[in-house]
Amino acid sequence: MTAPGRLLALEGIDGCGKSTQAKALAEALPAQLTHEPGATVLGATLRTLLLAPEAPPVSLRTEALLMAADRAEHIALVIAPALLSGQWVVSDRFSGSTVAYQGYGRGLNLTELQGLVEWATGGLTADLSILVDVPVDVAQARLGTGAPDRLEKLGPAFAQRVRDGFLAQAAADPARWLVVDGTRPVAEVTAHIVEKVHALLGRPEVTAE
Repeated sequence: MTAPGRLLALEGIDGCGKSTQAKALAEALPAQLTHEPGATVLGATLRTLLLAPEAPPVSLRTEALLMAADRAEHIALVIAPALLSGQWVVSDRFSGSTVAYQGYGRGLNLTELQGLVEWATGGLTADLSILVDVPVDVAQARLGTGAPDRLEKLGPAFAQRVRDGFLAQAAADPARWLVVDGTRPVAEVTAHIVEKVHALLGRPEVTAE
């Protein structure tokens, strides 16, 4: 899909601070803020099936297919219309998370998973994926003692594999990935991201609604 808008994805392990940075970046640009999974009516139901601790267990392939379904609906109803209107979109998670979580974390075949991602997105990729990177122990401490979701409950070894997956994607495609140190103060991280986005992509021409 070719569109006048830009898509930026904030990626990282749970507890890295990406949601905070996604909100701050969307406000600074300005851009439309969205998230995965769960940004659509269908997606909200899928999010419950995927992440709620009390939801019935699903197989690993089913998990990947549900994530793909959420993204396909997200693009059709939220992202594509905004991009086609010239808006910039900031998404809290996008395709990089599927590769990191279901591929590196869960151990599904990466080649097959990449094919699923490409099919679900219709070939749409983020203009820039921003990895907010922190060590696993820092992320785990930030998550605190709240009730963990299904993926957070998988523990530090799983989180480390996911982190490795994000870093591997960034290393393989440095032109489309920006890695930032998420252990720095929040305002410093935001300023660094905004500066890099402006340098790499310019500024939005259409104000976000």
